[in-house]
Amino acid sequence: MTGRALPPFLDYAVIPLLNLLAALIVSGLILAAIGVPPGTALASMAEGAFGSADGIGYTLYYATNFIFAGLAVALPARAGLFNIGGEGQAMIGGLLVALVCLGLPGWPWWAALPLAAAAALFGGAAWALIPALLQVRRGSHIVITTILFNFLASKFSTWMLVDVVRAPGDPSPETAGFDPSLALPAAAGSPVNLSLLLALAAAFLAWLLVHRTVWGYELRAAGQSPEAAHYAAIPAGTLAVVAICLGGACAGMIGVNEAMGVEHRLVLGFTAGAGFVGVAVALMGRNHAFGIVLAAILFGALYQGGAELSFDYPQATRDIVVVMDGLVILFCGALEQLWRRPVAALWLRS
Repeated sequence: MTGRALPPFLDYAVIPLLNLLAALIVSGLILAAIGVPPGTALASMAEGAFGSADGIGYTLYYATNFIFAGLAVALPARAGLFNIGGEGQAMIGGLLVALVCLGLPGWPWWAALPLAAAAALFGGAAWALIPALLQVRRGSHIVITTILFNFLASKFSTWMLVDVVRAPGDPSPETAGFDPSLALPAAAGSPVNLSLLLALAAAFLAWLLVHRTVWGYELRAAGQSPEAAHYAAIPAGTLAVVAICLGGACAGMIGVNEAMGVEHRLVLGFTAGAGFVGVAVALMGRNHAFGIVLAAILFGALYQGGAELSFDYPQATRDIVVVMDGLVILFCGALEQLWRRPVAALWLRS
């Protein structure tokens, strides 16, 4: 039985939950091997992620970045392409956000936000454009080119922050602080800010675009069957380029969350791997906007809960938490089809 023959509740809910359960079981075995009770460890993670206002704030802050990063993968995936360049696209978007904010001292945040968001969208989309064109016109594999562009973006951002826009007299590779009036409204005591609403709006608009427009129908048709799209005179190449650029634009919005919402400056390495986590978020969310939001909250909880776990159990170092995150990515990403055949067989018998 194919994935499309499964009812939506099995494909979008039951199978991802089974993948998550498998990851948690293996994580529990690892925790038990280092002397940490699995049950209390998972309870500690849940408490750290959702047990206080601060914990919820940090969970949603991480989730904001992961929503943008997940959309950066999901939109090109609808065209049958795999965008791994969210990390680099976010770096360029954040760099342009910083340049806009440094050039608007004294502006209120509500006036500067449209310009900063436009810069982030443009930066991410522009950085995705060349890999998209190479894929469509030259046949270069999008995975290879976007990975290479991640390295290019990293080197370019480092040069900019060290030699061009670094604050005078500051040895750290970061810009000067933005004017306080440019800071986005945020919850007291936590980094979650207005960018969360922007991320939710982006997910809703992506759903409308993909599922409620002719363009989205053509995009899905081209992604599922390029040959049929060709005979239906659907411009698959143009659709692919636009989808990849839209994904890059979403990744660029991570810069708004980090630069205007949290740091109030641009610091080196602000993406912290969010672009790569977006791959797992999109896979777990089945490239659907609603699923991406839920998966982003899950990974946000893992990041925040992992910090609490390391505090409560010193032997559960940050490396152990990274292994747990990696297991979730493994089972929800590379092994996402692990339970499909047995679930499909049970469904047929029932």
